[in-house]
Amino acid sequence: MPISRRRFAAGTLAGLAACLPKRLQALRPPPKLLVVLIAEQFRGIYLNRAGPLLAPGGFNELMTNGAYFPNCALAASSFTSAALATLATGAYPQVHGIVADQWYDRRSQSLVKARAGLLEATTLADELARGGRTRVFCLGLDERRTSLLTGGSPAQAFWMDAGGQFNTRGNLPDWLKAYNTAQPIDQLHDRKWIAIGAGFGTPPLRTMSYDSKHPEEFFALYQSSPFAQDAQFDVLHTLLAAEKLGQGESVDCIFVTLGAMAQLGYETGSDSPLMDQMALQLDRQIQRTFEILNKTPGKGNYNLIFAAAHGAPPQPDPALRTQKAVPGERIARAISQKLSDWFDSSAVKNEYVDKYVYPFLYLQPEALRKRNVTPRAARKLAGEVALRLPGVAGYYTADGDCSHTGDWRRRFENSFRELRSGDVMLSYEPGAVEDYGAGRGVSYGSLYSYDTHVPLFLYGAQFAAKVIERSIEAVDVAPTIARAAGVGFPSSTTGQVLGEAFAAGESSS
Repeated sequence: MPISRRRFAAGTLAGLAACLPKRLQALRPPPKLLVVLIAEQFRGIYLNRAGPLLAPGGFNELMTNGAYFPNCALAASSFTSAALATLATGAYPQVHGIVADQWYDRRSQSLVKARAGLLEATTLADELARGGRTRVFCLGLDERRTSLLTGGSPAQAFWMDAGGQFNTRGNLPDWLKAYNTAQPIDQLHDRKWIAIGAGFGTPPLRTMSYDSKHPEEFFALYQSSPFAQDAQFDVLHTLLAAEKLGQGESVDCIFVTLGAMAQLGYETGSDSPLMDQMALQLDRQIQRTFEILNKTPGKGNYNLIFAAAHGAPPQPDPALRTQKAVPGERIARAISQKLSDWFDSSAVKNEYVDKYVYPFLYLQPEALRKRNVTPRAARKLAGEVALRLPGVAGYYTADGDCSHTGDWRRRFENSFRELRSGDVMLSYEPGAVEDYGAGRGVSYGSLYSYDTHVPLFLYGAQFAAKVIERSIEAVDVAPTIARAAGVGFPSSTTGQVLGEAFAAGESSS
């Protein structure tokens, strides 16, 4: 008996489905709400140190009932803006173009700060918003960094302005006006930061001291405190209710980039008791968020992802700070002088180096042309000179010459985009930081594990409850979320879907 084309096609599709991996066949449908929390700075050791002080419904809930990857690696330099762009695009700086928080632009001879308009790849928000079926919101402490998540999408972005109020492009929605009115920042003047678990009469960890002659000092204290972190969660929870997220026919998405721990980290490094307390405060806010989401839109109707942009180095021992704080300007002068000695001893002092903006060295092309020096020769010599200076451990040039091979070379390559990274990228020794002249504090951006290895949690009905110890990469986050949401990957994604994180579908057997 002849077989109809319709029956033939149906049989063929059924056969193909049987050949597909069960995980892909059985992927559960996307929930109505996707919440993505990104700590700009967070390390897995904070959870280890917190131990029994963690709340039952915060990180413990994520670790127990979510897919937990303890070792999510950023195989590139760990500047906050660059790492946020990597999470948003599923690509490294070599591709998406955000190589640091700022870099030198030769044409304008000025520093350029990272922002969405400089992205050279689409973001997850772009893909979610494509077609207009998904509402996308982004929330952060800083407008430029928040914009890296929105990309070119019509997502509505909210951020904290210099007065401590939350702002957006265009007119403020009524709910945000009401929030700003009800939560003025001046109510936190001289507020005391009390440790979680502290007994009665325990001195505060810090006081948000306010001096009307120096209001910027109070604001810096505030933005690196749990009070700023709490404010972001308060706005998140207000937005969830006011916009009725997860309660409509379409999928809603909210990205939150949490900046307070990164601000504190600049000052204290990763090993401060203050950092442990910030992690505990974050834990309590995650528990509170779960309580709200479990009511509306209800348990099983949302996914919550917790990721981190990067980690942080420990604060250098004060006794060793002069050895561990690397003065970038001194490096630039030493390289320029050596190039002068090598190519032309009559050259003007510092003529060969145009600019050094950690970790990128920009040579002066005109000086090289005048003396018929090839850029490659100058770059390689500059790298070799730097390698012999105190505090420097490696280099990579725009020509691909590198002090390292294997995985370390790949980290350099992933971090470097020639038109923005200049001629040579340097790596300092482990534990070394850029010297900003303050006599304390740390810098982000290194290639070392303390800066590049962070935890990842995927929580919701679509995800299995398991700990997955294998090493994954930050570029895997965007394609995995895209797969869960049922949208296309960002344009330049190089990562892989973390298929083992997904739970089996209810219809699978």
